[in-house]
Amino acid sequence: MQILQTIKETRQACAKARASATKPTVLGLIPTMGALHEGHLSLIRTAKKQCEIVVATIFVNPTQFGPNEDFSRYPRTFASDCALLEAEGVDILFAPSVEDMYPTSTSRTFIEVPGISDRLDGLSRPGHFRGVATVVAKLFHIVSPDRAYFGQKDAAQVAVLRAMVHDLNFPVEVIVCPTVRDADGLALSSRNQYLSPEERTRALALSRSLGNATAQASKGTHDASQLKSAILQDLQSTPTLKIDYVEIVDPTTLEPIADLQAGALIAVAAWIGKTRLIDNALLSATPPHQKITP
Repeated sequence: MQILQTIKETRQACAKARASATKPTVLGLIPTMGALHEGHLSLIRTAKKQCEIVVATIFVNPTQFGPNEDFSRYPRTFASDCALLEAEGVDILFAPSVEDMYPTSTSRTFIEVPGISDRLDGLSRPGHFRGVATVVAKLFHIVSPDRAYFGQKDAAQVAVLRAMVHDLNFPVEVIVCPTVRDADGLALSSRNQYLSPEERTRALALSRSLGNATAQASKGTHDASQLKSAILQDLQSTPTLKIDYVEIVDPTTLEPIADLQAGALIAVAAWIGKTRLIDNALLSATPPHQKITP
């Protein structure tokens, strides 16, 4: 595995690898902020099956963190991350410095996706998706991937990036892979390591509430407000859990919906102690007036 730190050498390495490739879908990109877990590795394994060259990135992007968020303490485990990536057969790891990605103290050009980036996490974390869209666009320009891989857990991010790719005509296919969970249902996240054992137990309320809502939907409940009330009741019964949001939205636009029959994204975010976690469930469309038997 090549470990590269500058934009110039990464562009050159990706171009060289592409020139010698033989598969139609040549290069797959997995952008990460490090602190890797099985969720990240599942993206890499999918990319390995579909692409001849796999490029991963590790960059804790300062522009997607707010002034009082956890940028300074975000887990940084570069040595162990490299070992995991090499074991999975990643070809190129791009791990730039902040100075290389943002060479001036004040970055003047950003990408925003109005109408989507200010919903869900974008509403709770103003400017977050501007930072995400900007850094991903920069990575697309540097690596020139055919496909880029993201996890369903970050559903709002996926909606923002799909819109960006469409609107700016990036020649990149966005591939979304299922959320990976621990055996008890907790969605894997680099921030899970912030949790104490007691907090981790309380964090299961997120996946439990989504599971209950999904079960209700599968039995024919199509009223979004009814499901939202049930989720809120589930979460409010958990001690010390502070709800950030519970929303049932269109997965593409992130706009609230009233009826689930056309499909829906059920998204939740909550604070467990000092740790903010997100989770979601994606419901498939169902024919009108037809109930799904579990």
